[in-house]
Formats: sequence, structure tokens, C-alpha cells
Amino acid sequence: MDVYNSDAPQVEAIKSWWQENGKSIIAGVVIGFIGLFGWRFYNDHIRQKNEAAAAEYQTMMQSLGEKHDKAFDAVAQFADSHKDTYGDLARLQLASDAVKAGKLDLAAAQLRKVSEQAQDETFKPVAAIRLARVLTAQNKFDEALKVLNSVADEQYKAAVAEAKGDALLASAQPEKAREAYNAAIQAGKNGANPVLQMKLDDLAVAGNKTEVPAAK
Repeated sequence: MDVYNSDAPQVEAIKSWWQENGKSIIAGVVIGFIGLFGWRFYNDHIRQKNEAAAAEYQTMMQSLGEKHDKAFDAVAQFADSHKDTYGDLARLQLASDAVKAGKLDLAAAQLRKVSEQAQDETFKPVAAIRLARVLTAQNKFDEALKVLNSVADEQYKAAVAEAKGDALLASAQPEKAREAYNAAIQAGKNGANPVLQMKLDDLAVAGNKTEVPAAK
């Protein structure tokens, strides 16, 4: 036997069910459409924002290449207003150009921000190593070594050791520098490093020159 033996009870049952559940169904459909269009709007907004940032970044880099130090302030402002990959890239390039212009304080400030605040974690060790080199050039050897000790990524072990050697050598610690350079060679994965070997050879020559001749 059918549950309903006529259409009337079925109609009444449907009406009753709709009165109880209709509003929630309509609300669910509306929310679904809002969510769909909202997601599309968000994606479009992000895409347009990224495209605008990319175009502005290219403009900044062109200005930096043409105007050099006269563009430093504008590039720094761009980086401050873009807490994203483009801002980090702008800081790295600005630091590089600042070093060439002899503005080490500016370079150090930009590199420190990237090493500590970069949105892309892969930028942090690169910026830290460059920062340490700038600090070494400023005779801030202890600070340079502290920055290098904060880099834990094994991928940069050789670069960190070499930068430590440079800081130690510049601070008149040749024996510790030699240890750091040897550690860099051992950590290297790309075969012999002629620059590192040259640094070690120079240390050996310097060491021989300081030896006291044996008494005859």
C-alpha cells in the first residue's frame, strides 16, 4: 500500500515540510552564491593587485638602473608599502646598489628587514649572509658573526662559513679564519672553490712571513 492514498495528503505534507525548511534552503542557496561570487571577486582582486605590484616593481627597477642613488628613496618607499615578495626583491636590489654607492648603512638597514621580515622564507638566509658581509665592511665583526650564527639552513652552510672566515680575518683572527675557510671547503657541494683556496693560500703566505727565523 502507498504511504499516501491520495494527492491531498502529499501536497499538505510538502507544504508543511517547506514551511519548516524552505527558509533555510533559500538561505543556503543565497549564501552559496555569495560565497562563489565572493571567492571569484577575491581572486580577481588578488590577481589585479599582484599585476599592479609587478608593474610598479618593474618601474622602480628601471628607475634604479637609470637614476641610481637618486632613486633610492623612491625604491625604499615602494618596499615599505609592499609587504610581499616584490617588496623583498626591491630591498635586496636597493641594498646591492647602496653598497656600490658606498651607502653601507642604507644597505644594512634594507638587508636586516629582509633577513628578519621577508614574506618568502627563502630570502631570509640570503639577506642575512649579505648583511653580515656589509657589517664586516663596517668593522662590526661581532654583529656580523651573530647574524651568521642565526642562519640554520644547511643549504647555506658553506657560504656562512666563508663569510665567518672573512669577518674573523678582518678582525685579526687568522687562525679562526683558517678554520672557518676549511669548514667552508668541506661544506661545499660544488667541488673546489678557487676563491676559498686563494684565501687559504694567502693566510699561509702571511703566516710564513710572520714566523721568527730559527737561530743558527
